[in-house]
Amino acid sequence: MTKAFVFPGQGSQFIGMGKELADNFSSAKEVFSEVNEALHQDLFKLMVEGPEHELTLTANAQPALMAHSMAVVRILEKDFKINLRDHATFVAGHSLGEYSAACAAGVFSLTDTAKLLRTRGDAMQKAVPVGVGGMAAVIGAAYTDVVALAEACSDNGRYVCVAANDNAEGQVVLSGHMEAIEKAVEIASEFGAKRCIKLPVSAPFHSPLMKPAQTVMAAALKEVKAQEPQIALISNVAASAVKTKDEIIQNLINQVTDSVRWRETLDWMSEQGVDEVFELGAGKVLSGIIKRSHKEMNASSIGTIAEIEELANHLSK
Repeated sequence: MTKAFVFPGQGSQFIGMGKELADNFSSAKEVFSEVNEALHQDLFKLMVEGPEHELTLTANAQPALMAHSMAVVRILEKDFKINLRDHATFVAGHSLGEYSAACAAGVFSLTDTAKLLRTRGDAMQKAVPVGVGGMAAVIGAAYTDVVALAEACSDNGRYVCVAANDNAEGQVVLSGHMEAIEKAVEIASEFGAKRCIKLPVSAPFHSPLMKPAQTVMAAALKEVKAQEPQIALISNVAASAVKTKDEIIQNLINQVTDSVRWRETLDWMSEQGVDEVFELGAGKVLSGIIKRSHKEMNASSIGTIAEIEELANHLSK
């Protein structure tokens, strides 16, 4: 069996995340305490109690999702003696999830990963004034048609509009100036889309409008202490595995303005013979995409105690 472990991106957060794990495992509680200390904030209290509008803020949601994922990793390692590097051929993550993957692969410490994601969240939020940019999900159209839609909405280059997240066949997210996004919602059906829905996000992520945030992250990532990965990491922007810390860092810098090539990432995994994929952390978004698009890969989400125990039993065989 060739296994990959993947880590969710923004949108998978929920009130109460991590509570069950912290209540039952001191190893999980240690993860949340370390993240709190790194950020000088009781982020775990916000994860458990809300309010939801604060948890969904980019600067909070990103480290919160990473913390939840790494709590699952820590429980597997400390309580069930399951080390990812003994079982994983690859790790990957969707957008911010790539930082979780890098942490799981030993590239960054937990403290540094939390700080990087807070910096990333703040920088992305500040890069474009609220209301100037946005994102929209295009459902039911081929990727090439969505690219053509983005071009049609750019008004001959006057507005930025790009395919930012290529999640799966028929599920692509546009990002750019709000005028272009609103036009895309109006005319998407002309490009074969069944639906085009504006997303409740506060910035045009993974688009050239994020250039100011990319500058901030380039400085932050070049200052952080990094180790060579213990597991090959599949990069969002390359859609293939990279094996050195320098490549990982450069791809994370590029990722701020470049597209998340998740459909191609899954295709590449399949080509490498991956037949089991485990989504570690909050939600079931990534495992759901895999179940729909790559039935040859057995996908499951691992976020609850029961799911962790089941995975540990499976990997121990």
